[in-house]
Amino acid sequence: MKLTKRGEYALRTLIRLGIADRHGEGVISVSMLADQEKLPFKFLEAILFELRQAGYVESLRGKHGGARLAKPAKSIKMGDVVRLIDGKLAPIGCASETEYEKCTCPDEEHCGLRMLMIDVRNAIANILDRYTLEHVVEVTLRKQEQQAAIAKKAVRKKAAKSRHADPADGFLAALLEPVT
Repeated sequence: MKLTKRGEYALRTLIRLGIADRHGEGVISVSMLADQEKLPFKFLEAILFELRQAGYVESLRGKHGGARLAKPAKSIKMGDVVRLIDGKLAPIGCASETEYEKCTCPDEEHCGLRMLMIDVRNAIANILDRYTLEHVVEVTLRKQEQQAAIAKKAVRKKAAKSRHADPADGFLAALLEPVT
């Protein structure tokens, strides 16, 4: 399985719409989505059309139009979206559950490569089907908050250094800090 650009862009778009939904932003214009995610506008329109056809996204027309999630993020499984956009999860056709293709192996039933690729497919499917858009949005927002806190702390620390000596910056404090 290789996630195509189309699949990557679809997932990034859904994550952005999920974040907007979480923040109560409502509808996001297609041009704003394209700018924020640095995606080609026409390509994004085609992806949104496909996501709308599948019931993941709804579009609103007009001056304040755009796209938003059509269903709760907790009901959107990442595996379902990948299968919609990119098709099978299996790395080779004879290991696919949904798009099986006969291979050239003379003994498919006992083929070690096929058995290995079935395990690969199962591992990928188990991960993608375990997580919903809500999970991915939660982790994304948590990571953004952590980065913002680290940046804020660094700014405060830099400002504090110019005013006075911070005991936390001392030699002994550095020795006592756990190594990460």
